[in-house]
Amino acid sequence: MKKAKAGLALTMVAALLLGMAGCGSPTDTSTDAGSGADSTAGSSAASSGASSGSTSDLNVMLETEVESLDPQIATDGTSFEVIADFTDGLMQMDASGKAVPAVAQTYDVSQDGKTYTFHLRKDVKWSNGDPVTAKDFVFGWQRAVDPANASEYAYMLSDIGQVKNAQDIIDKKADKSTLGVKAVDDYTLQVELNVPVSFFPSLMYFPTYYPINEKFFESCGGKYGTSPSTTLSNGAFVLDTYEPAATSFHLSKNDKYYDASKIKLPGLSYQVIKDSQQALMSYQAGTLDTTLLNGDQVDQVKDDPSYKSVGAGYLWYIAPNISKIPALANQNLRLAMTFALNRESITADVLKDGSTPTYTAVPPQFATGPDGTDFSADQKKFSAYCAYDTAKAQDYYAKAKKELNASSFRFKMTVDADDAPQKVAQVVKEQVEKTLPGVTIDLVVEPKKQRVEDMQDGNFELGLTRWGPDYADPMTYLGMWVTKNSNNYGSWSNADYDALIQKCTSGDFCTKPTERWNAMFDAEKIVLEQAVIFPLYTQCNAEMVNSGITGIEYHPVALNRVYKNASKADS
Repeated sequence: MKKAKAGLALTMVAALLLGMAGCGSPTDTSTDAGSGADSTAGSSAASSGASSGSTSDLNVMLETEVESLDPQIATDGTSFEVIADFTDGLMQMDASGKAVPAVAQTYDVSQDGKTYTFHLRKDVKWSNGDPVTAKDFVFGWQRAVDPANASEYAYMLSDIGQVKNAQDIIDKKADKSTLGVKAVDDYTLQVELNVPVSFFPSLMYFPTYYPINEKFFESCGGKYGTSPSTTLSNGAFVLDTYEPAATSFHLSKNDKYYDASKIKLPGLSYQVIKDSQQALMSYQAGTLDTTLLNGDQVDQVKDDPSYKSVGAGYLWYIAPNISKIPALANQNLRLAMTFALNRESITADVLKDGSTPTYTAVPPQFATGPDGTDFSADQKKFSAYCAYDTAKAQDYYAKAKKELNASSFRFKMTVDADDAPQKVAQVVKEQVEKTLPGVTIDLVVEPKKQRVEDMQDGNFELGLTRWGPDYADPMTYLGMWVTKNSNNYGSWSNADYDALIQKCTSGDFCTKPTERWNAMFDAEKIVLEQAVIFPLYTQCNAEMVNSGITGIEYHPVALNRVYKNASKADS
């Protein structure tokens, strides 16, 4: 989208959020179908509503537990969703995915595009009664880049947001106090960037940029975000039951929220249910209002008016450990494996949820260029490097065997313990082993948190993983494969690739939209040509949604589900 504010047009990157191909549009808002660490904290949560779920609450299924409620530490979509339930940033997403004011009432941009001045609302309170001020944002952002916290999303401020001095702070070359963000006064926040970043306002609804009340944080004694009494809200809901790894927890409407009159739900009741059949039974029994389905269940309910296929935005792919597994360092073997994958069969016969086969490193329909076209609309543009072609797979395999002087290979593939990834992994195993005789893939099933940790630490051989876009620009994917990026699981490194990305993020192309767009295509080509990843599919979620529920907003970017405008008809 093109975002204009205070008379200044932001034109470098147009970001149009559309429904994923084959899915229901995530921009459709209709589903059709804090407290302090002391005694005042508990009273704030209690006064906001019931402490447990009820028939009037929205009862929501989660596939996995929340990993962290610390906005500068969290990395997963589940955690981001819940954090955003009770926290507002400077900006928020509207139903179409555009960045619109939240805590920031207005903002100005300097003529050179490198200084943003956010003017905060004066009626925003934390759930302990403290005002939300510019200092809360300064504290939160400094935490994000502080090397002592080792935030995996620190790069959102350095590589992506280009906040002044962020990289030097991360590299321990400068103190966090030098970060290019300051409180001009209680309600004015000024941000200095290294280069113009036209999509910067849309980064402001991402949790890494959320505020934290420093005094409250310090009062938690290292336990911030681990319970209702160590969590503070400035958003639509207040957390009133929760503990780490909880399989159920609850939030109530925050009566102190500045926009409380628009919040219709009395509360959100979350349940973590990993078994798809159990989840569907809970939905049918009325204890869940919304639940995810697996492929087999879709066949049973696809004609039900409460069934939906909703774009989730995630690209699922296989990451080979290029740096640590000698056989996988062979480019021909990697190409053989990616050509052996029948993605059409995976989506049509296994998932059945509207997910679409994907042959690019950037999934389709979430980012558009200067000319208004979808960056990844052409899914055949890299067919020379990524396609289903058993003959090519076998040709590359023959070359690899000769180069490696081996006739058989055995790899472990790490996969989440959830239902869908395990089924996909089993089919991947069968496809590769059938097309490439002598290759054996052993599946290693782990809880998601452990799987992510192992891949980040390089303790894997092949990994089935996913990435959802954090903001509406291809760089949210392409930035991952820069040398030493924490999400570059295979530790691949390519100087030409790094140079292209640098030009797009902090170099000459920052103010040249067309050149930047073309350079990102060139970078993506390198990723596919060298089979740095094996793209599989762009995820849709098959869901059942209670017909009395309206107003849940679905987005493929950053926050997949937002409940601020949701309502539930009386039972």
